[in-house]
Amino acid sequence: MPLMVGLLGIQLSAPLVAILAAAAEVFILIRYREALNLRVVWQLIIASIIAVPLGVLALRHLDGAIVTTALGVILVAYALYALFSPHLPELAHRGWAYAFGFVAGLLGGAYNTPGPPVIIFGNCCGWPPDEFKGNLQGFFMVNSLIVVAVHLFSGNYTTEVWQYVLLAIPSLAIGLVAGFALSKRINAELFRKIVLVILIILGIQLIIN
Repeated sequence: MPLMVGLLGIQLSAPLVAILAAAAEVFILIRYREALNLRVVWQLIIASIIAVPLGVLALRHLDGAIVTTALGVILVAYALYALFSPHLPELAHRGWAYAFGFVAGLLGGAYNTPGPPVIIFGNCCGWPPDEFKGNLQGFFMVNSLIVVAVHLFSGNYTTEVWQYVLLAIPSLAIGLVAGFALSKRINAELFRKIVLVILIILGIQLIIN
């Protein structure tokens, strides 16, 4: 998303990334489907369904510079959190799922970045590693499909957006195949840190620009 914003702007990037993310997450979920625990994520999903239209609405009516700056702040804040991995309190009450799901829905609708609230929630709940992957992909897929539907209903899928979708799909497919092939050959912790540093740089760039 931050790379697309720099190339195409927020108005084109949001619907484009939404449909590409939905396509990618279908295949990723197939890989981790056995670890998905719907009993854990259904509250997150319900809350996000309510919030996604609000996020898309904000994208349409807010100034593009404000939206882009906010996305940069979110990226930097999340990357710093994930990089330093602070100890988080345990969230025993199930009602927290609705709060985190709502925020994730807002971020997903506006920026296609629903991940940070759900990842933080999963860490607070102590999800096991395999379940963590399955739960995240299950939530992301549903969230992305909702975001795509709202963008479609809002008329954001213009001819220009569809042209970019057709251009991006072959690269997306190649990236998925390469990612699956390399996932067991790359040091996961090192790769995670590199990605987080890149996110910080991209976020700062969005804030400055």
